[in-house]
Amino acid sequence: MRLTVVGCAGSYPGPDSPASCYLLEVDQGGRTWRVVLDLGSGALGALHRYVDPLLIDAVLISHLHADHYFDLSGLYVMWKYHPAGARPPIPVWGPPGIGRQMARAYGLPADPGMSAEFHFHSYDDQPVTLGPFTVRPSRVVHPVPAYGLRIEADGAVLAYSGDTGPCGQLVELAKDADLLLAEAAFREGVQNPADLHLTGADAGRAATAAGVRRLVLTHVPPWYDGEAAVAEARTTYDGPLELATSGAVYEI
Repeated sequence: MRLTVVGCAGSYPGPDSPASCYLLEVDQGGRTWRVVLDLGSGALGALHRYVDPLLIDAVLISHLHADHYFDLSGLYVMWKYHPAGARPPIPVWGPPGIGRQMARAYGLPADPGMSAEFHFHSYDDQPVTLGPFTVRPSRVVHPVPAYGLRIEADGAVLAYSGDTGPCGQLVELAKDADLLLAEAAFREGVQNPADLHLTGADAGRAATAAGVRRLVLTHVPPWYDGEAAVAEARTTYDGPLELATSGAVYEI
């Protein structure tokens, strides 16, 4: 399983990266399967650097904050108006109400909304199978319904925190993962709102408790230094650790 960081800026696009977006690829059955995790503000344009977006097989949205889903509007335009013709609909998974939210975001009537372009599905407590990928969503702590994702394919396990405050669900979904992609939007030593985001130290604690083999920090807002988040995480996690950057590729 190959992970490409398309966008890793927290809360809004920064000068060096779009907002959250990650491309997962697995070569199987004579073809490459491609799933996009989140498609936040500014991410669709950057996605073109790594793959033709028309070749993706599904989109998984962690939650309905603009820095994680808003460029689905642009993908809708590609699917509907591309000169090569309208594309067959692809599955888009997310929190309950994602189809209605996307219709509102683009000023469409709720019916049909974007249903001709996307097959919308809501997470529940059942795993999702997408080609070689098995996706296990877990509700995490955030002001809106938000999900962390455990993704298994080709014998590898990726855990993605989405946006979350510290919680046991994050540790559980990351259990023994090969790589934990964890947000680190907050800093230690300041007054942070509860149940909203992780600090680097929080991410490190979760990684240690889950026994993950590698920790990659992401979703650091442009107003913070990402290396400070790495330094915090190093105090609570002693395994391989680094900061996500746009364009980075990980073989899992």
